[in-house]
Amino acid sequence: MSERDELLRQINDKAVVRGKVTLSSGKEADYYVDLRRITLDGEAAPLVGSVLLDTVADLEFDAVGGLTLGADPVAGAMVHAAHARGRRLDAFVVRKAGKAHGLQRRIEGPDVAGRRVLALEDTSTTGGSVLTAVEALREAGAEVVAVALIVDRGARARLEEEGLEYRPVFEVSDLDV
Repeated sequence: MSERDELLRQINDKAVVRGKVTLSSGKEADYYVDLRRITLDGEAAPLVGSVLLDTVADLEFDAVGGLTLGADPVAGAMVHAAHARGRRLDAFVVRKAGKAHGLQRRIEGPDVAGRRVLALEDTSTTGGSVLTAVEALREAGAEVVAVALIVDRGARARLEEEGLEYRPVFEVSDLDV
């Protein structure tokens, strides 16, 4: 079984929760894909990093991250997978708003100014969270080469309308929902 196939099996087994839920977008759904059950799982998280690296292998970037909290473990998984492959990759975290104390940074981690970056999310229905991250990254002087995520729940059209290269590993139609 390929790493991609194994990741899909684990998502279906561990992360697909059936029942009425309200998504962060405000929309209601009959199921929820709780990808933190994957991105924070000791068996599945390494697969996330490896499979996402394979999904964006043709792109040139040197840092990954997105809006906290969904993107944080995804970025960490990619950093570790890259290191295992002999590649240096930095991670960053985008806050929803800048800090009012300390250095007052909105983007934590190594500086992204002038760098080619990959914006991440675990799953997206409307694209709102990752677009917030993209806006912050561009304001900080980063070049966003693409958006990558584990499961697309419907954000593709909106992100492509924004002119962003979009790389989900899975579409919702791949899941057992």
